[in-house]
Amino acid sequence: MCLSECMLRCDGMRCPLQSDTFKPLQIPPGPPLSSSFAFAAPRSQSMFVIIGYALTFGCVFGVFVAHGGNVKVLLDALPFEMITIGGAAAGAFIVNNQPKVLKATAAAVPAALKGNKYTKARYLELLALLYDILQKARKEGLMAIEKDVETPQESEIFKKYPTVGSDHHVVEFTTDYLRMMVSGNLNAHEIEALMDSEIDTHHQEAHAPVAALTRLAGALPAFGIVAAVLGVVNTMGSVGQPPAVLGGMIASALVGTFLGILLAYGLVEPIAGLLEQRAEDAAKEFACIKSTLLASMQGYNPATAIEFGRKVLFSGDRPTFIELEGHVKGKK
Repeated sequence: MCLSECMLRCDGMRCPLQSDTFKPLQIPPGPPLSSSFAFAAPRSQSMFVIIGYALTFGCVFGVFVAHGGNVKVLLDALPFEMITIGGAAAGAFIVNNQPKVLKATAAAVPAALKGNKYTKARYLELLALLYDILQKARKEGLMAIEKDVETPQESEIFKKYPTVGSDHHVVEFTTDYLRMMVSGNLNAHEIEALMDSEIDTHHQEAHAPVAALTRLAGALPAFGIVAAVLGVVNTMGSVGQPPAVLGGMIASALVGTFLGILLAYGLVEPIAGLLEQRAEDAAKEFACIKSTLLASMQGYNPATAIEFGRKVLFSGDRPTFIELEGHVKGKK
């Protein structure tokens, strides 16, 4: 019986996870997945970041030079203005954030420059993993997955899916709630409430670096103004100098304002936005696991349960029904 036939037969009907009423889904071995479904390396984000920054800074400085701007003024003022703005911003950033947020930000920024791991291939593997676990529980009973839940690193099911099986966040979230399902002490509504609380906590933790960088971006223009004011003060102390010298000093002072704004909206703010999108992707993965397990607890068979999980994914990364069916067949 194929995956689509099973779902059609079960449409509008609910069956207990261990019910003997329905015959367990039997999916015959299928051919290996085509290269279009193969697990390729995540798309490289660093290339797009480099292109974006090159375009931003290239246009800003390129137009300045094309209009006959004096690059020497910028280069002469740059070291001093960068120390003033960068040092003040770094100090304020340290004061404004707890050590755990500083550590999370330091880890998140380099990770944002790497490829996005939340791809269609990853979701295919996640859904296939959930299908295998739920199918084993349905055929052999909930107690049959107890060993897989207690020692996932030794489980043959988790070893079959190394991409998600090696992600401790996914494994911990999945096994924690499978363990509750095995114990039978909580109903579906109580487990859903716990899941929502944990996902909300994860969401807050993932957004801590985003909020920290957003605050930093908001402060950089102000520190640029501080640098500019100090430059003006220095200029006012040299009012006896020739106009050409005073003009150069005023120009150097204005570089501070320019750098503060450019660093805020051209460098820091884009990284914060990228991290926010990654946090949303991570939340979707947990929502996928949540929907699948809750559907299983409500009596849907494994084939239908993973369809609940598939539907919550973003459309750009969501595998189609046929792709998921083919992947599950290929893993049998």
